[in-house]
Amino acid sequence: MRVCSAFSGTGESGKSTFIKQMRIIHGSGYTLEDRRGFTKLVYQNIIISMQAMIRALNTFSIPLESQNIFYAEMLNELDVGKVSALQPKHLDAIRHLWKDQGIRQCYERRREYHLSDSTKYYLSSLDRIGSPSYIPTQQDILRVRVPTTGIIEYPFDLDNIIFRMVDVGGQRSERRKWIHCFEKVTSVIFLVALSEYDQVLVESHTENRMQESKALFRTILTSSWFQESSVILFLNKTDLLAEKIAYSHLADYFPDYTGPKKDAESAKYFILKMFLEQNVNKEKRLYSHFTCATDTENIRFVFAAVKDTLLKQNLKEFNLA
Repeated sequence: MRVCSAFSGTGESGKSTFIKQMRIIHGSGYTLEDRRGFTKLVYQNIIISMQAMIRALNTFSIPLESQNIFYAEMLNELDVGKVSALQPKHLDAIRHLWKDQGIRQCYERRREYHLSDSTKYYLSSLDRIGSPSYIPTQQDILRVRVPTTGIIEYPFDLDNIIFRMVDVGGQRSERRKWIHCFEKVTSVIFLVALSEYDQVLVESHTENRMQESKALFRTILTSSWFQESSVILFLNKTDLLAEKIAYSHLADYFPDYTGPKKDAESAKYFILKMFLEQNVNKEKRLYSHFTCATDTENIRFVFAAVKDTLLKQNLKEFNLA
């Protein structure tokens, strides 16, 4: 039996991370050679984050400590695409800047510009990552950010059933390439980053990311291409929501929220309700799960439930249930 699932969601909702988890849990995983292949990407992710925070200093008119201006200029001159190693002088610059109060202020204001969710994870592991013998761990690989362009397929065999996962670009420029490509898709797995409620789009700094996610979700639900497909909603990044809700209030961005402040559970269920309300066709099969795509055990548990849902649905379609 073959089951085809298409992944959808806006940029950075966690689609590619989920695909990596499928490879770890149900596929061949990552060999030592595979892991080595991610080393350069980890270094590049770190430089991209540092350059984004340095640019934010200018945007917000935040001064650097005078002794760190030289380090900022050094990192800003790097061509990210050519970075294949972190030299000792670059590591030294990153360490000094990460301790700088100006850079820390820019990090705290990250919702106002585009900064990778993995920034703190990598910068807090700089001694390990900067070691000459560094080989990326599974968690390092899960957190690497490489924007998806076009359509990427990942087939894997689970209990003699071939699952075909299709990951599609989430940025606006990518969507027109794929939405018509999915006739006869068994299910659409739509990912929403719970933590994006206070963030702006990469493409437009005046538009809220979660509003964009809601609009895309509604498009999927009403699209003629997906009328026969079930829809599985993953409300992802529960860990980042729990961290962020302590200081960034949901009601400031979604005034309809009347629940308590600093309450991740109330926030989660409010966001779930907002997305479920996009389903105007009450006969449409819609399932939802809260997820943390960087947590392998969480994804193992959630995908077991998803697998059962998809199999039951397929058996019904073939009149075998």
